[in-house]
Amino acid sequence: MQNTAIPNGELIHNFPERHPLLTDLLAFTAGALSTLAFAPFGLWPFAILLPVVLLWSWDHATPRQAALRGGLFGLGLFGCGIYWIYISLHDYGNAPALFAALATFAVVWLMALYPAVVGWLLIRWGPPPGSRRWLLAFPALWTLLDWIRSWLFTGFPWLALGYSQIDAPLGQFAPYLGVFGVGWTVLLSAGLLRASLCDGNRVRLERLGLLAVLWLSAWGLGRIHWAEPAGPPLQIAIIQGNIAQNQKWQPDALDATLYRYIQLSLPEHDRNQVIIWPETAIPAFYQNVRPFIDALATRAQRDQVDYVTGLPTGSWETSIFHNSVARIGSTVAFYHKRRLLPFGEYLPLREFFLFFRSWVTIPMADFTAGDHNQPLLQVGGQPVGISICFEAVFGSEIRQSLPKATWLINVSNDGWFKDSTAPHQHLQIARMRALEVERYMARSTNTGVSAILDERGQIVVQAPQFQPVAIRGEVHPLRGLTPYARWGDIPSVVLMIASLVASWLLVKRASKP
Repeated sequence: MQNTAIPNGELIHNFPERHPLLTDLLAFTAGALSTLAFAPFGLWPFAILLPVVLLWSWDHATPRQAALRGGLFGLGLFGCGIYWIYISLHDYGNAPALFAALATFAVVWLMALYPAVVGWLLIRWGPPPGSRRWLLAFPALWTLLDWIRSWLFTGFPWLALGYSQIDAPLGQFAPYLGVFGVGWTVLLSAGLLRASLCDGNRVRLERLGLLAVLWLSAWGLGRIHWAEPAGPPLQIAIIQGNIAQNQKWQPDALDATLYRYIQLSLPEHDRNQVIIWPETAIPAFYQNVRPFIDALATRAQRDQVDYVTGLPTGSWETSIFHNSVARIGSTVAFYHKRRLLPFGEYLPLREFFLFFRSWVTIPMADFTAGDHNQPLLQVGGQPVGISICFEAVFGSEIRQSLPKATWLINVSNDGWFKDSTAPHQHLQIARMRALEVERYMARSTNTGVSAILDERGQIVVQAPQFQPVAIRGEVHPLRGLTPYARWGDIPSVVLMIASLVASWLLVKRASKP
């Protein structure tokens, strides 16, 4: 009888061709499991290991199959990673369940297009399976599209792979290359692992050696500090009011809300120089609560305390409204949010999406973006970089306040997401911002997660979620510029383009007779 057994190596090699449906399922599963690399789970090795599965699924795929598998990986990643959009729309936006589900799927599907495009381009125009694909083309192409995702259609860079490495050695590249550069090192590590699985013993050792060099470089760069003290530490308190989202904007709840914040804050006057309240902690327009603000300012001046609080500003006369932060102390000064949340704070392409307002109820959803050249607020005697909620997702926004800002404040209201993964992911993003520019950050949220972060993005103190609480600690004002704070994403983008050009030139040279 003829022996028809297939050697194990050949079986693995031919598996995608012989079992395409199972390979598709594996691509989706790998994407879904990749969510575990991010907060609150923190299984950061998954961000390196699971893209290896996707690379393997592309080895013998057509461009259409590669696009499908990339899209399935994206559906798994974003479907399990940003499902909380449904909670915001349905539970608090009062949208019908079907509409909320369809809107959430539309966002997930749009995000999944990016890895789908990576797969199609890689197979259609990229090098064949091998080191040029795995080490040059794939990491650069994915990272470049992640960067494009951060600004195209207003930008939504949530779940960029670099965020998963905030507690991993590769995260130490952040002060040099930012979150997208960190993501590139993640995918380069995945490519090196993929290559080591296919090459001979000698070449396998070379690939693993390069992987070790990459990780040791991250460790070495992490020993370098780019910032130095700019003054004595500031004693601060962060107030987490824990006001229920469905009660926050009720007119008859305003007095109780203000009373809670005052009760939590007054015991902190003798201990702290700065007291920080969350985004829209005062859920009323500035001119409507002016007597309260004036009384708070009088008390703050007497006790030499600076208050920082979120509240809406503007007037019906001008029809210009801002999502703002007020510094209340010797004077009252404002910062107006510059990067607004699409559909949440303003309606893009109103003539096309006006129907959205018929289905979803969102308070204060017609804000105007603040000027990009606003002067920094002085808080605790130091210039501080302010960001409000969604702005912390963009490193390009945070670095605008550098080099003048000696510390950072981020205020947010993550009560929109209940006890989902979103508040933990948002905190992880804020930690990356602190690490990129090497500045302490005080983060105040309505329901959590409030925290003080040091210049390495590590949590100094953290508040429990869903509890009205005051947490206190020190922030150290710092001066100096990291390479990322100086140049932003430009070095990473140049690196990605250079890698793609090198890959193309090598393929072209190899194709010559």
